[in-house]
Amino acid sequence: MSHVAQGKGRNGFIAGFLLVPLALYLTFVIWPYVQTFGYSFTNWTGQSPTFDFVGLDNYALLVKDGVFRGALWHNLLLLVFVPVVTILLALFFAFMVNAGGRGGAGGVQGVRGSGFYKIVYFFPQVLSLAILAVLFGAVYRSDQGGLLNGVLVRLGLVDAAEPVEWLNEPNLVLWCLLLVVVWHGVGFYLVLFSAAMQSIPRDIYEAALLDGAGRAQTFFRVTLPLLWDSVQTAAVYLGIAAMDMFVLVSTMTSGQFGGGPDHHSEVMATVLMRNFLYFGKSGYACAMGVVMLVLTMILSLVTLRATRRERIEF
Repeated sequence: MSHVAQGKGRNGFIAGFLLVPLALYLTFVIWPYVQTFGYSFTNWTGQSPTFDFVGLDNYALLVKDGVFRGALWHNLLLLVFVPVVTILLALFFAFMVNAGGRGGAGGVQGVRGSGFYKIVYFFPQVLSLAILAVLFGAVYRSDQGGLLNGVLVRLGLVDAAEPVEWLNEPNLVLWCLLLVVVWHGVGFYLVLFSAAMQSIPRDIYEAALLDGAGRAQTFFRVTLPLLWDSVQTAAVYLGIAAMDMFVLVSTMTSGQFGGGPDHHSEVMATVLMRNFLYFGKSGYACAMGVVMLVLTMILSLVTLRATRRERIEF
């Protein structure tokens, strides 16, 4: 067999091998998006096989929907705080674990027991969000049986007769959910940043120390620029997570599919599911889904563009 025939056979095999996953991706990922986009222009109820075309009416209703606008605002708040807080904590802990120990004859080294700390910090990541919701539901219980209220009562900071209603207080509920998301995500990104830090040659750290750089200068002048690609990736993934939040909100807060009290913890995903499954406004819910998709794509692109820097080779 000639080399040309072998090349054609190999290319045909590769094309055939890739055709099946491509077909599956188009069928189960792309096609549902296309269907959702089409249904967003109808008054489909989700059960009836018949529906009417309503044009942009669903999108016009979104602009007037106060609940959806409030949910969008909550998602934007989470979009700011979840990536920033999670990345800052993960970077700090990763730097301390990998380069926070004493510098001596052995050069720069991490703190003693760094492997144990990584396991402890990563542990929340192995738990599903549903399990986390149950655990933190016990932490935030609005009586002395709740871990947080129990501690505050014993410290004399809270009256036992009037415990804090963590998940029923409008000004606290969203921040309580933020704490759960950050606690869940820090460990994963600590491990991600730690792996990136371990790839940085120790000679660079030692040269910085010889030049008189302290830990803060070493972090901002050496570590952070060399980790920027990992930080950029983390920002995108955390931004996508902040645009979702359905599991935690629906399981930890009051109301049909969560969002309580009085919509103060509402996010776009909970409004979408309530309209789709409870009110039977599936076409309207599809319009919400399209808006969520477009916003997520725009925010991802903006994040990548805003955080783009010249790649540093080492």
